[in-house]
Amino acid sequence: MSSVSNPPQSLLRPMVIPQKLLMGPGPSNSSPRILSASALPMLGHLHPEFTKIMDEVKEGTRYLFQTRNNWTVCVSGTGHAAMEAAVCNLLEPGETTLACVNGLWGERYADMARRNGAIAQTIHKPMGQVFNLQEIEEGLQKYRPVLLFLTHGESSGSTVQPLEGVGKICHRYNCLLLVDSVAAAGGVPLYADDWEIDCIYTGSQKVLSAPPGASPISFSEKGKEKVLKRKTPVRSFYFDMNHLSNYWGCEDNPRRYHHTGPIMSVYALREGFSRLVEEGLENSWVTHKKCAEMLHEGVQKMGLELFVQDKSVRLPCVTGVKVPAGVNWKEVADYAMNQYKVEISGGLGAQAGKIWRIGIMGYNATPDNVNRVLRALSEALKHVGFKSRL
Repeated sequence: MSSVSNPPQSLLRPMVIPQKLLMGPGPSNSSPRILSASALPMLGHLHPEFTKIMDEVKEGTRYLFQTRNNWTVCVSGTGHAAMEAAVCNLLEPGETTLACVNGLWGERYADMARRNGAIAQTIHKPMGQVFNLQEIEEGLQKYRPVLLFLTHGESSGSTVQPLEGVGKICHRYNCLLLVDSVAAAGGVPLYADDWEIDCIYTGSQKVLSAPPGASPISFSEKGKEKVLKRKTPVRSFYFDMNHLSNYWGCEDNPRRYHHTGPIMSVYALREGFSRLVEEGLENSWVTHKKCAEMLHEGVQKMGLELFVQDKSVRLPCVTGVKVPAGVNWKEVADYAMNQYKVEISGGLGAQAGKIWRIGIMGYNATPDNVNRVLRALSEALKHVGFKSRL
């Protein structure tokens, strides 16, 4: 006869969550206002009060991306889910896509594209560098893709990719432009319509400073037309824009049940957009730039070297700092966490163990937080024997 297993005793104890300053590449800390929004009363996922909040989130997304796109929604999931949604909607089996790879996210996009049956070609630049228009055009001429992928804010390489002019070149070759702006949107200038971007997405947990779980994504009319004219069904029911566009009220038809959206995550995201609107998008760009420059000056005064040499393509939201010879990056990061409760992250991929990554995003983008991470880093370096100039 079957018997019930013993209940796990750990679940009888309350959770203990320490207060940490998250100065890595994400997530960033949420403000008390955003956290409070997550605790508001539950609503049904098609209740009119909730669909009104969904509509406000769409307006916030359009403001963030500077677009008037009708197909503007949130994917229920993190930034990876938005990437997957873009891939499975815009690519059909056998179609060619071109990924511009200068870090982890181009590699991950190419992997997703191949898993969806597409032919993923790549062009490469080392981490810490970006692509110019000539290199992109040469890739389009060589591979003739239907979709080009670019990472706007490459958090693994701490670069910001210039986007102006790319969409125009893509359209000259009958190619659509897909942009990952998870680590950049809200922190740097972005004009999706003016730059002719056909699909763009971001995450909630970076500059918007909301908990991860709902990811804004927007399709241009060209992008929308590509989805509507598919010869094969979208491989994912969950991410199918034919359904999501209805659920998010992008059509004249009444909303239909598709899935239960992450209601509390949408509340929080709405407050993240509210905070951005109150500050103003251009002011947010300036704030991130000033805080990043303050951080850059501080680490250089310590005798450290910034990873990205070209100042014009340094991502304000995530800064790469070279680990000096003979220094164990993790000892420094662990000291900052243990003594200051400040998160400093290490590198990824080719830069694992070679750089630290320090994030300044959204609610965390303040001079006080920059000074705190600089104090933690300076003291940690002294602890491991590095002779700082300070």
